[in-house]
Amino acid sequence: MDLNTVTAVISPAAPGDWRPGDAWLGGGTALFGEPRPEITRLLDLTAAGWPPLTFHGDHVEVAATCTIAQLAAGLGERFPIVLECCHAFLASFKIWNVATVGGNLCASLPAGPMISLSVAMAGTCVVAGPDGSSREVPAADFVTGEGRNVLSDGELLRAVRLPMATLSARTAYRRGSLFRHGRSAVLLIGRVEPDGELSLTVTAATKKPYVVKNVDGLDDWVDDVHGSPAWRRHLTHRYAAQIRAELMS
Repeated sequence: MDLNTVTAVISPAAPGDWRPGDAWLGGGTALFGEPRPEITRLLDLTAAGWPPLTFHGDHVEVAATCTIAQLAAGLGERFPIVLECCHAFLASFKIWNVATVGGNLCASLPAGPMISLSVAMAGTCVVAGPDGSSREVPAADFVTGEGRNVLSDGELLRAVRLPMATLSARTAYRRGSLFRHGRSAVLLIGRVEPDGELSLTVTAATKKPYVVKNVDGLDDWVDDVHGSPAWRRHLTHRYAAQIRAELMS
């Protein structure tokens, strides 16, 4: 969709360039998806030159501008759960080569699979402010509701840090949709903790991500054309039981 109120594109852009009416631009697949008359300038992050993946001893740092294709190529073979979440996009290679990890988190839609991955892997979001400051936010706390997150005006998501320990843990994945190639209506990831306990990450079915030991107490179901709350609740409980049987047997 054309953003016909945009009068300038700043490329490359840095946190200090932000002013009211600006929007950070990554791949743009979410940004250009609907009218945004409040936006007058785009600040291009893709020209910033951030390496897509940076490996450290205990974690891998995924740049916000890392594309889904780069994430799959860099981590998918070693960590199958990464590839599962990449394929949850059900998108063409064109989208895989444009859509970014950061854009998916910042769109903060319930069905965002990069949200699912970041939360399930106990990731940490690195947030940069327009004044040059930086703060870290647990991925589980980054999305606060449908289309809402913790970013303040001018802040941007710089990277997501995924611990190697959680990436290497035993996991199980379940995804449900009303249609074979439809948007995720329920997405659960189970992970075995170091103490042998099971953690369940619930996304797509709920308005924000939840990390729980069991799903009995959840009551925050999404209600839209992709599935009713009752159906999402039923499928969440079914998948949780399957994951528990798979990982705890």
